[in-house]
Amino acid sequence: MAHPEPKNPLADCPRCLYPPQDPPVCAYAYLLGLYLGDGCLGRMPKGVWSLRINCADAWPGLVAECERAIAAVHPQRGIYRVRVQGCVAVTNLWKHWPCVFPQHGPGRKHERSIRLEPWQQAIVETHTGDFLRGLFHSDGCRSMNRIRHVLRDCERWYAYPRYFFDNESRDILRLCGEGLDRLGIAWRYSRPNTISVARREAVAALDQFVGPKY
Repeated sequence: MAHPEPKNPLADCPRCLYPPQDPPVCAYAYLLGLYLGDGCLGRMPKGVWSLRINCADAWPGLVAECERAIAAVHPQRGIYRVRVQGCVAVTNLWKHWPCVFPQHGPGRKHERSIRLEPWQQAIVETHTGDFLRGLFHSDGCRSMNRIRHVLRDCERWYAYPRYFFDNESRDILRLCGEGLDRLGIAWRYSRPNTISVARREAVAALDQFVGPKY
């Protein structure tokens, strides 16, 4: 993809500079996770692209955190909230969003290959916790699992927390699993499109980076 030439030096894309630079890495790793889960790019007039991250209405804190990440990566333009049924689409316009999210392409993400560029992989490996946080904040959840044990004279219920990450893309599931492996967090596939983190010590470890949505 040919990189557009910025007319305003304040709007320079870090990837278009020579030599290329990385965007703010912590915010970018988190935003990359959100984008791979619930984000998309749309072409606008005059070569502008619209980044759109869908955030569920149930988690207003997630909307604010998404806005902060976008503002850190692209501080020169405003961020908009677009009301959609059941969610808020956090939106920002920039000619260079395809430069910082080269995974953009025609069709749905699970219908095409998703591979990180070497510079993205380096960021994800050094900021794995932020990347996983973005993934789980988009297509994941932390829930309580309740189990009933029937005894001879009574029944007892046990509850424990666990994480799920659901995605139809095998490549995005692989990226999530690789991130968990780097942090030494045990996981498994509970369904072909679902990663489960259920061991007590694994949930406690992931809590340090993700935690419940709010």
